[in-house]
Amino acid sequence: MADRKIRVLVAKPGLDGHDRGAKVVARALRDAGMEVIYTGIRQTPHMIGEAALQEDVDVVGLSILSGAHLELFPAVIEACRDRGVAPENTLFFCGGIIPEDDIPALSDLGFRAVFGPGASTNDIVEFVREHVKAPA
Repeated sequence: MADRKIRVLVAKPGLDGHDRGAKVVARALRDAGMEVIYTGIRQTPHMIGEAALQEDVDVVGLSILSGAHLELFPAVIEACRDRGVAPENTLFFCGGIIPEDDIPALSDLGFRAVFGPGASTNDIVEFVREHVKAPA
C-alpha cells in the first residue's frame, strides 16, 4: 500500500510515571499525519520490544525523566533487537532528562537523536520525516 503512514511507537520504560512530554510528542506526530502507538507508562523493555514487533513500527521513541536511561535503554534496544526490530532497520530516538555526557553512549546504542526539555515538536516531526524512508 503506497500511502501507508509512518508508524511510530512512543514508550515510557521503567517506573517513570510522568508522561506529559511523551503525550505531547505522540500528539504532534499524530497531528503530522503519522500513525502513533503510545504504550502508556511503566513499560518493561520486553513489553516495548513486543509492542514494536507486533505494531510493525518504523520508529521507536522513548521518553524518560527518571534518570535510569543508561540502565533501561540498552535493555529496550536488546529486547527490540531480539525481535528483529533493530536500529539498523528502525529509527530510534529518545527524550527527557538526559545529561549531555550520556548522549554518546545512547548514540552508540543506536539512538539517532536525543531531545531534551523544551525541544520543539516541529523539530521532532521533521527529524522523523527526514530519517524514515517512505513506507511501502
